[in-house]
Amino acid sequence: MASPTQPAPCLSVVMPLYNERATLAEVVDRVLDSPFCAEVIIVDDASTDGTDEIIAGLSDPRVRSFRHDPNQGKGAAIRKGFNEATAAFVIVQDADLEYDPADYGELMTPLLDGRADVVYGSRFLGGRPHRVLYFWHMVGNKFLTLLSNMFTNLNLTDMETCYKAVRREVLDSLVLEEPRFGIEPELTGKIAAGRWRVYEVGISYSGRTYEEGKKIGWRDGVAALRCIFKYNLLR
Repeated sequence: MASPTQPAPCLSVVMPLYNERATLAEVVDRVLDSPFCAEVIIVDDASTDGTDEIIAGLSDPRVRSFRHDPNQGKGAAIRKGFNEATAAFVIVQDADLEYDPADYGELMTPLLDGRADVVYGSRFLGGRPHRVLYFWHMVGNKFLTLLSNMFTNLNLTDMETCYKAVRREVLDSLVLEEPRFGIEPELTGKIAAGRWRVYEVGISYSGRTYEEGKKIGWRDGVAALRCIFKYNLLR
């Protein structure tokens, strides 16, 4: 039983990944250290760098793992994780150390006190530490967020954030389709259409370079643009 000052584990952490051998063990340790973590659901999207060896060495009973073979995309891995999640709340956690599980407390507060159904962790709000990197990534992100907001009538600052913490009943109401990075605008469009209560909190961010393994590129931005129209304007 959790102490009065210790939150009860209530969060399913869904971790889609591809070729993250270098960082996986550390990020899993950080997630498991969170008092909110009830389970970690790893979905390995056909990694080829030995990530499976790291997964095999994870002994905590809260960790469950699944593998897609062949590669199906981040969206497909997230959908698999959502389907396997059992806790009252669910969040996506990238395995690359860009996002810090120490921020779970900020994300969970509006959910636990009953104000929110969905909480976005914004990399552009608040005074949390941020690694300074790519200017054009920031411009593209803000453009996509602005365009998404125009159709959803939400006033988000970071639609593309990995950190979206949601109540189980929100996920149960959604039928997700996108297999790759388009799942971010799809989620936002369908959450807005469901009229769920959305909050946003500032988080820290330690972005990595392409040399360090960053995978998202301009083609993913084009796909996100297509999905904004597909899941808002065309429906």
